[in-house]
Amino acid sequence: MSLSGLKIGFGMCGSFCTFEKAFQAAETLSKTGADIIPIMSFNASNISTRFGTAEENRNKIINICGHDIIDSIEAAEPIGPKKLLDILVIAPCTANTLAKLALGITDTPVTMAVKSHLRNSRPVVIAVSTNDALAGCAKNIGMLQNYKNYYFVPYSQDNFQSKPNSIVADFNKIPEAIEAAMEGRQLQPILTI
Repeated sequence: MSLSGLKIGFGMCGSFCTFEKAFQAAETLSKTGADIIPIMSFNASNISTRFGTAEENRNKIINICGHDIIDSIEAAEPIGPKKLLDILVIAPCTANTLAKLALGITDTPVTMAVKSHLRNSRPVVIAVSTNDALAGCAKNIGMLQNYKNYYFVPYSQDNFQSKPNSIVADFNKIPEAIEAAMEGRQLQPILTI
């Protein structure tokens, strides 16, 4: 399947240590000819960290995508009614956002984008990045993996010795995960080494 011409929402949440991987994934998607629409949670959009200032991160994703960022709940709401996206990717997706999605909480631009997008029964692809995936967050991952229209980018433990509960998606597999999701299937294997 070609991604050319596909309208892809690219949601970013506050797992700042994986922002560089997310930017690279967005660049890869952009090079396929897909139309990438950036969406950022309040934290992703406004917090400066050792991984870059908020302004640097915002400018980087705008330059990659060629679109302004959807960074408010009001701006994200029309995604569904106007059928603005074919697919929505959340990369990185934090434990906080996973929990909100699992429980139907809509209080950030990214969670509103998902809620609005799902009204059209269109796919959402999650590239998880969290330190408690194999602890407190595990139930939310399990719930979402059983919900219709949710698909996961394959993931693995990123540092089992120092952070035994942490997992990170393989951001290089985002294009493959999108292709699979557009065909209504989960990319396998979902757990990688």
